[in-house]
Amino acid sequence: MTGAADSDVVIRLRGIRNQFGPNVVHDALDLDVHRGEVLGVVGGSGTGKSVLLRTIVGLQHPVAGRIEVLSIDIARADDSARQALRMRWGVMFQDGALFSSLTVRENVEVPLRGAARLAPATRRALADLKISMSGLPWSAGDKYPAELSGGMRKRAGLARALALDPDIVFLDEPTAGLDPIGASQFDQLIRDLSDSLGLTVFMVTHDLDSLQACCDRIAVLAEKKVLVTGTMEQMLEVDHPWVHEYFHGPRARAALAAGAGQKG
Repeated sequence: MTGAADSDVVIRLRGIRNQFGPNVVHDALDLDVHRGEVLGVVGGSGTGKSVLLRTIVGLQHPVAGRIEVLSIDIARADDSARQALRMRWGVMFQDGALFSSLTVRENVEVPLRGAARLAPATRRALADLKISMSGLPWSAGDKYPAELSGGMRKRAGLARALALDPDIVFLDEPTAGLDPIGASQFDQLIRDLSDSLGLTVFMVTHDLDSLQACCDRIAVLAEKKVLVTGTMEQMLEVDHPWVHEYFHGPRARAALAAGAGQKG
């Protein structure tokens, strides 16, 4: 998407530089994320995919550059504005990052406790709703993370990310470690939630099937910046060694073929 109106851009990054000692991870990085899209962020090892996600949500502070989320300049906003902004996004970290001493329901209730003075029964009902939306059975709410499979923990992490009805959801390698069936089901869940709720999804992934199945656009990190953005098909036309190898390999061809079969 090019030439989009400012109102269509919900995340705008300009001139981002992330550096750890002498190691520069990002330099002069620019990126726009558009309202309602599922954006897949890919790149080789060490390109800082997860670092970029953490930078946007405020867990990593860039050395230079500007970050605007939902038209708010994060660096210039006061504490109350930043706190209000955080209530408008949800984050699902790798493997769910659940609190092991809390049940799934209690994990989902954590962000709800800080949002408003909700009665315990209301908070519980909202948590159960999010658990159901994530595709977990009703009985999962009473279980602890250690009692869940890897796929169920990821869904529980997604339920917690959805707790506050966010405008934006950040996903860090959501299908990593899942079997092909579980990964495909999770991809479909993300696509369905984005379509039905109007969510904007920023998804760090290495999964070519996910890129084909649920992403509207792809952003490729290379050479310390966002090298290119576009659809899966547009990636096939990019003349860059890493991009060519990644999107023309056998797994990419299989993902494209599977996608074409589903559309057919």
